[in-house]
Amino acid sequence: MQGLRAAWRFSASERTVFIGAVGAMVAAAGLLYLVPLVPQSVFDAVLGNDANASALSRRVVDFLGGRDAVANALWRPAIAMVALTSLSAVALHLRTRLATGAAERIARRMRDRMYDHVQRLPCNTLDQIPSGDLLQRCTSDIETMRAFLASQAPEICRAVLMLLIPLPVMAALDWRMALASIVCVPAMLIFTARYFKRMGPDFGAKEAAEARMTANVQENLTGIRTVRAFGRAEFENARFAASSGALRDADATLFRHYANFWSVSDLLCFLQQVIVVSLGAILVSRGSLETGAYFYFLTVVGMFIWPVRMLGRMVVESGKALAAVVRLEEILTKDEERDLDPKPSDALVLAALGPGLAIRFNSVSFAHGDGPKVLDDVSFELAPGQTLGLVGPSGAGKTTIVQLLLRFHEPRAGAIFVDEQPLARVTRASIRTVSATVLQQPFLYSKKLRDNIVAGRQASATPDSAIIEATSAACMHDSIVAFPEGYDTMVGEKGLTLSGGQRQRVAIARALVREPRLLILDDALSAVDMHTETSILGALTLNRSGQTRIIVSHRLSAVMDADLILVLEQGRVIQRGTHNTLVEQPGLYRTLWEIQHLNQVGANNALEAADV
Repeated sequence: MQGLRAAWRFSASERTVFIGAVGAMVAAAGLLYLVPLVPQSVFDAVLGNDANASALSRRVVDFLGGRDAVANALWRPAIAMVALTSLSAVALHLRTRLATGAAERIARRMRDRMYDHVQRLPCNTLDQIPSGDLLQRCTSDIETMRAFLASQAPEICRAVLMLLIPLPVMAALDWRMALASIVCVPAMLIFTARYFKRMGPDFGAKEAAEARMTANVQENLTGIRTVRAFGRAEFENARFAASSGALRDADATLFRHYANFWSVSDLLCFLQQVIVVSLGAILVSRGSLETGAYFYFLTVVGMFIWPVRMLGRMVVESGKALAAVVRLEEILTKDEERDLDPKPSDALVLAALGPGLAIRFNSVSFAHGDGPKVLDDVSFELAPGQTLGLVGPSGAGKTTIVQLLLRFHEPRAGAIFVDEQPLARVTRASIRTVSATVLQQPFLYSKKLRDNIVAGRQASATPDSAIIEATSAACMHDSIVAFPEGYDTMVGEKGLTLSGGQRQRVAIARALVREPRLLILDDALSAVDMHTETSILGALTLNRSGQTRIIVSHRLSAVMDADLILVLEQGRVIQRGTHNTLVEQPGLYRTLWEIQHLNQVGANNALEAADV
């Protein structure tokens, strides 16, 4: 019922069209059953004994012009049959056109809606749901819903109509034959429903096997370089063969079930027809059933018995489709903006232009779910245009501070302020518009370098001078112009055609060309050498322009010039100050500085010795 309610809501804009499709379906089924009624009436009321003909047969003959007119012009019933068949075909075409068109429009709107919605999902939802699962919901589940609306739901309605519509006509012709014509239908429906219900786990096993094989292929393609580097091709081939074999076995199990189902259901269908043929022959031989009526029952039973046989399978397939609809609704009910953003009357929007942001954390604490605290009572204040350095061991909470500032998560305790305004009242779109973030593993589009660099800029057109200025500050301009295609060089998927340092520098240029009020470098210099790091940081220092910066780094050299450095450990700030004050104090910062400084001195001495 949850799936049906969700499907009903999703089809709200097309309900009138679906009602029209149902009307066309009723018309098509009704006209189709009128076709054999014409020859039946001619056999009984014209060619046979009119006195023994049913009232319905005589009315049909009267509609065709009367007994004498039909007897002298047998082309009349032929034309009537052709006309009824043609009208039924038109109605069936209209039903298909309406239902399919409505389903396609719903599917397109749902794809657009899901794609837009995924962009606004809460981060905790994205952390819990695998990307492959989200991809399946946005593609396969929507296609399953489309097939249900376009085909399965109409076919279920058609099977029910094909069974119900002829019942009054059959009862009017002969109630005994009417009962004989449907005597096997309940048994067929019960058998079909139970059989396909029992096959449900096998359907699930087949889908799970297919998902494992697909995941195997995706994982192998993603890590193809690692597979080759470690010589694991044979192992991966064997793993894929195992998953492919599991899919084959699951399919074989379903095929065996289908073979059993079709044989038994065919037997029931033939048994139904045998009952009608036998009873009708007996009644005709006794003179209690007209030949035309016998012909009608034989024809009609053949028309509705096969759709009824398929009804159980269509119901099971529809159950899978409704489960897909429920999966879609699960995602659509999770909305970052609706669930967490302030009310429109309380919402604040930050100015896109201007000096850097003023940032203040007041006793902020955060934990993921019921887990331990990731941040514990963190406080600091950053004036516009200042630089904050965050250092500490992995898992200390450095990146979490950035995520809270960008409102990827909400603090459990304390408060965050930007430009002296509570961050909880600032819309997510606003804080992210005035910010630019560079991650340790930046994502690049499979497009030209130029397109990747301007991807972060809000304006539709970016002058070449701004691009060159940004890439020069990121120490990437000389590398780009050295490529044969320059800024038009195509970047491979996820930027794999570039080195790790080049990807980071392109991402830095992408952030700089945006001209943000807040620039965040989250370990974004880890893949570049010390000389390049110094050049980039020096360019940022020369072009401060009032911009506030947060630099997360394991290299203390990246935060040496920061106005404030926070040293974090297990979510708490254990030291704070400038580089000069921290190196003079005993503690983690001075220990890290001595280790890194000695390593750097040793590396420099080794290079000098090698030159000598």
